[in-house]
Amino acid sequence: PPAHSRNDWIGPPDKHSNLRPVIFYVPPEESPLERRLREARQEAQACDQRFWARHNRAFCQEKEEFIYSRLKAKGLEMRDETGQKATLNAEEMADFYKDFLSKNFRKHMQYNRDWYKRNFTITFLMGQVALARALRWLRWKKKNVGN
Repeated sequence: PPAHSRNDWIGPPDKHSNLRPVIFYVPPEESPLERRLREARQEAQACDQRFWARHNRAFCQEKEEFIYSRLKAKGLEMRDETGQKATLNAEEMADFYKDFLSKNFRKHMQYNRDWYKRNFTITFLMGQVALARALRWLRWKKKNVGN
């Protein structure tokens, strides 16, 4: 982002996780509470990035293995006679998706629990930052009105 920017910047989707990374704006006079909030957001983003990159790699690898095994069982190659990549029908792929989701159910549940914990913390910190800013504004307003 340009040096004069006062906003967070959102990048293009990551090729592994499909998440859009955020470059967080750091105000010049960031308070310790605001820094805690920004760092909590950065850590949440890093956790999401790690989980989804790992998940998506496993998904793609297992999907390829599933397709290969099904095609091999049918006596087919990965590419047809025209060189096109061979595919399975929707019903066959539904078997894979169901199995993959069932096999990874506990991982997803743990991720969801952690996600809620992180986001509750972020929401709580956001409330504290908003309250601190409101009090700071009221003190400034009171000081300037009194002059």
